[in-house]
Amino acid sequence: MKNKLIEVVYNAYEEKRRLVAPLVGFPGVRITGSTIKLAQQNYGEHFKALKALSETFKPDMIFPLMDLSVEANALGRYTVFPKEDSATVVKDSFFSDEIEKFESIDMSSDSRVLSYVETLRLMKYGLSPSIFRGAYVTGPYTLAALLMGAEEAAISTILNPNELHKVCNLATKKILDYVELLISSGAQAICILEPSGMMLGPEHFEQFSAKYVQTISEVCKSSEVVSVYHICGNSMHLVEKMCEANVDALSLDSTETGVNLPAVAERISKDISIIGNISPIGSILRGKKDDVCKDVINLLKTMEPYPNFILSTGCDLPQETPLENILAFMEAGKNYRMN
Repeated sequence: MKNKLIEVVYNAYEEKRRLVAPLVGFPGVRITGSTIKLAQQNYGEHFKALKALSETFKPDMIFPLMDLSVEANALGRYTVFPKEDSATVVKDSFFSDEIEKFESIDMSSDSRVLSYVETLRLMKYGLSPSIFRGAYVTGPYTLAALLMGAEEAAISTILNPNELHKVCNLATKKILDYVELLISSGAQAICILEPSGMMLGPEHFEQFSAKYVQTISEVCKSSEVVSVYHICGNSMHLVEKMCEANVDALSLDSTETGVNLPAVAERISKDISIIGNISPIGSILRGKKDDVCKDVINLLKTMEPYPNFILSTGCDLPQETPLENILAFMEAGKNYRMN
């Protein structure tokens, strides 16, 4: 049976159009006059930004502001909160006996976790029901890397895999606690952000990311919620392993990073949606409206043979992205009709 998202994608394809769903959280704070710091800590400000985005651009799918710090911060890792940038987890010391301490932490009592959960609840009741509501969580290996340190996690794939598996297992449990809260608040899709996984080879990626993401995707399926696997950078060497995690969609970065969407489409099941992949730092950030339209139309033409495609950006758009360029992206995507 096809998942809910792929059914909508195929229905659009039969009508010779595409779903248009840019990853566009941060520019919303410009529309409302807020800041990233406020929106990531105040669910009222966060929702106002998302509502403004939904009313201004009318995307087919919308996600909150991308934030890779939520789970690590909830587990007590040192996190900084710049006014005009996303929160960042600072590298800290890690000792294996901390795993037991992390196990005892209740994610559902964390204020920032609850802020995102409440944002989803407001999205459920305050946005148009035609907009597919998504939520982000940090991927298991990326969360492990935030807890241990990126270099330490990478070294552990070879020198200390047993400890890394313990941390990935712990990370998955905590992510699932968060996932269940998001689903209960109305999330229709869970996007698993695994940027650190891009540095792994296929075998290690399978062991320390895909294996654990499969557990998350199974929980999503049991709740009839779509699971999306997102990796920043060139993930061409990982596409098959990503699919083995039994997710419903792949969200992939731009051509400039080395991602070739038609090649991906030839390698994966047509029951898995492909989401991407206009560069977030290309014409949409630095060019004119005509440049954006040209890039969008070229991508749409290239992907015409593939019914499982959703037009999006390769990653979240920067806050300073010109609003007129985002509107040009949406109009070009919405108005395009296949032959």
